[in-house]
Amino acid sequence: MLIEGKDNIKATRGVVWKFLTDAESVSKCTPGIKSMEIIEPGKKFKALGALGLGTVKVRFNTTIEWVELQKPNKATMKMNGTAPGSSIDVGSQIELADGPEGSTDLVWKADVSVVGSIASLAARLMKPVTAKMTSQFFSCVKKKIEA
Repeated sequence: MLIEGKDNIKATRGVVWKFLTDAESVSKCTPGIKSMEIIEPGKKFKALGALGLGTVKVRFNTTIEWVELQKPNKATMKMNGTAPGSSIDVGSQIELADGPEGSTDLVWKADVSVVGSIASLAARLMKPVTAKMTSQFFSCVKKKIEA
């Protein structure tokens, strides 16, 4: 499932870049994150997250890794997670550009693949729940950066 969006953040590209590529900052805005551990600073981290799709609740152990960092323009990451009988793979990318009046234009996209029992039990809920979580994440990011 491909999801994408764009936004304008009232902060410089450097400030937005620093926030979005910092595991601690991002984890505070990620819905469902229960814990996060940095494996390789600025490169790789692990997280325990919970996902609810209707009555189906699942906890995923995930590994997240930055695979490309072109400071302060573009970043690409991959995430792999497992839960009993299920797995999730995500590839995502952010692109930053100077916006009007010192702001930053953010364009993002994510390709999400969920397989296993969670996918078969909650397939019809996956897209709306993913869209809601993504909206919550970027709303939090914008709020924290602009504060």
